[in-house]
Amino acid sequence: MSTLRQQFLQHVAQTSDIPMLLEIERAEGSFLYDRTGKRYLDLIAGISVSVLGHGHPTVVEAVKAQAERYMHTLVYGEYVLSPQVELATLLASLLPDPLDSVYFTNSGSEATEGAMKLAKRFTGRAEIVACREAYHGSTQGAASLMWPTTFTQAYHPLLPGIRHINFNCEEDLERITTATACVIAETVQAEAGVRWPQNDYLKKLRKRCTEVGALLIFDEIQAGYGRTGSLWAFEQYGVVPDVMLLAKGMGGGMPIGAFVAAREVMEVLGHEPPLGHITTFGGHPVCCAAALATLRFISENKLWEKAKENEALFRQLLVHPAIKEVRSAGLLMAVEVGEFPVLRSIILDCVANGVITDWFLFNDQSLRIAPPLTISEEEIRFACEVINTAVEKTANG
Repeated sequence: MSTLRQQFLQHVAQTSDIPMLLEIERAEGSFLYDRTGKRYLDLIAGISVSVLGHGHPTVVEAVKAQAERYMHTLVYGEYVLSPQVELATLLASLLPDPLDSVYFTNSGSEATEGAMKLAKRFTGRAEIVACREAYHGSTQGAASLMWPTTFTQAYHPLLPGIRHINFNCEEDLERITTATACVIAETVQAEAGVRWPQNDYLKKLRKRCTEVGALLIFDEIQAGYGRTGSLWAFEQYGVVPDVMLLAKGMGGGMPIGAFVAAREVMEVLGHEPPLGHITTFGGHPVCCAAALATLRFISENKLWEKAKENEALFRQLLVHPAIKEVRSAGLLMAVEVGEFPVLRSIILDCVANGVITDWFLFNDQSLRIAPPLTISEEEIRFACEVINTAVEKTANG
């Protein structure tokens, strides 16, 4: 009989030729456990997803309770479902005006797709501007926003009418014109290796969008939910977008996303034609219940404050001559160590010693650190000891 690993390689679609092949038996808190019982400190949290760690009792109980009431009922928007309504109401209460209308999706990619359609429909324009080295998803519309085209060239042609600007480049703002439906930007660029806005860039971007009548869309899919040191990353920069994208940490481990806008903007999806944007599973009651429990826990416990404290501890402990730079926005961190062969050697050594880390789509010189917001001081110290030891070993060849 073939092993589970062999069946995985034979029957589960692969997206690279170097899968980690960890056979996960269970997960709890900040740790994953394989079939032998070995534990791994999860420093990437499923790519910023498990914000409360694995199997958080608050989320698990919410999932169980809702599953016992009802699960799927009917296509989005037809029934009044309390998990959807309560989650949308809580989100609106925690967001500044005019962000008060929530469209639930299954993922960040779908949130991006919906927001792109919304911007075109509301403005009557076709052009979309995105930032280079940003990632907004892998569906064809979202992938059309990606530059460089390393991960998309094989699938061209994609969506037309996309223009690109450089993040933090004030001169490029002139490329945003009266032909532009929207500008989509990560509040903090994640896949570029953690690049934050500088010199009031987001304020200047907001001003330019307002001048030309383009919608400003902030992608908080990785940066939101307390990860960067405030509940929403844009709060740190004194700018409010017209549309916000959410996903990843939103469900505390369950699949859910959303795009949020003012009601007067969002309502254009409901007429001429009606059903302008629909989704079968968007706002699934069980996922919404998990997301509601997650958001309540984060906001009631102000986990963004803990994220800033833990950021400082990581920066204090990750010290080695071979570490070229540590860039961070709360618990979204990039530890630059060198070219990819060096980076991969460090990552493999970390995994062998019980710490899971990764790299970034557009930065393969840096370790990705984005652990659960609930990570403990003891766990951080263990992680940094393993990373520093791996860096030392690699530096000494």
